[in-house]
Amino acid sequence: MNVRDELENKLKRFDELEHLMSQPAVMAESHKMAAHAREHGSLTRLATKYRQYKKMSDDMHGLTEMAQSSDADERELAQEELESLRKQREALWDELLEMTIGGEDANRSRCVMEIRAGTGGEEAALFARDLYEMYKYNAEHKGWKVEIMDASPSERGGFKEIILGFDGEGVYRELQFESGGHRVQRVPETEAQGRIHTSAATVAVLAEPEDVEIDLKTEDYRIDKFCASGPGGQHVNKTESAIRLTHYETGIVVQCQDEKSQHKNLAKAIRVLKSRLYDHKRQEEMKKRSDTRKTLIGSGDRSERIRTYNFPQNRITDHRIGLTLYKLDSVIAGNLQPVTSALLEYERDQLRGDTEAT
Repeated sequence: MNVRDELENKLKRFDELEHLMSQPAVMAESHKMAAHAREHGSLTRLATKYRQYKKMSDDMHGLTEMAQSSDADERELAQEELESLRKQREALWDELLEMTIGGEDANRSRCVMEIRAGTGGEEAALFARDLYEMYKYNAEHKGWKVEIMDASPSERGGFKEIILGFDGEGVYRELQFESGGHRVQRVPETEAQGRIHTSAATVAVLAEPEDVEIDLKTEDYRIDKFCASGPGGQHVNKTESAIRLTHYETGIVVQCQDEKSQHKNLAKAIRVLKSRLYDHKRQEEMKKRSDTRKTLIGSGDRSERIRTYNFPQNRITDHRIGLTLYKLDSVIAGNLQPVTSALLEYERDQLRGDTEAT
């Protein structure tokens, strides 16, 4: 699916939502109405600009015909207006390309991020914690809301796994490129001889769907309740507040134990499960489509090593686009913008190469 097809689909969905929101049956269900309103709001800016772009294209078609007129003054006027309109439309097309970076989910305002320690034992768990803090501080700079959905701490204060929920404008568009394998090279705190060790963590960023997009019924999954625990198996509480969900059809398992309330843990677990189901659905659709636009940075392949963090050299390298920056200290402290901007610019260039305004 190319950019123009995506824009047409989004405009069609925008019009469909406007129709749905005017229906008495939908208006009577506040939950469904709110979900439609959120989705409609996320598409408003793009749909408005694309409608404007299409109108400009129609106007240019009319001016092109006028430019063939036998009247010299009319031809000159049409050609002047045509040139002006062409420049405006090209600028608008660049704006539309910017807004569609990230494909069909570009304008999602919520996403789920899963960070898991990989090879490297305790050092990998500490690196997973560093990644969590990097993304948390980056979110604070951006004005995004971030919450811990679930966490499995390690003995030395790292994380074997941590799941985060992000909410804010542009979150998925920017964070989607973080999916993949992250490698760190540094001297661990426990290394007495000062040797550099290499360890890894994986990051998965999942677009969070609206409730109406994933039809999840209680009979579709099993709920297991258990006592939340901390590192070493030490019980955090004596009540069964932790929740584990197992989806029957896909076998996807989700658990949340970060909240003391069973109801809050269940609500978070359902959000994570829906995000994983939505991601599963998207991956299946992508396999079926032979015309899927291929990019180096948009694949979200969890097994791909995407970035290396070299602490002795204060160097961060994104292998997908050949980017190397000697400001790791700044990036790991939450200033992710230099990396994000380079990734977005690369994706923007890819889009321009795939399609041109006509």
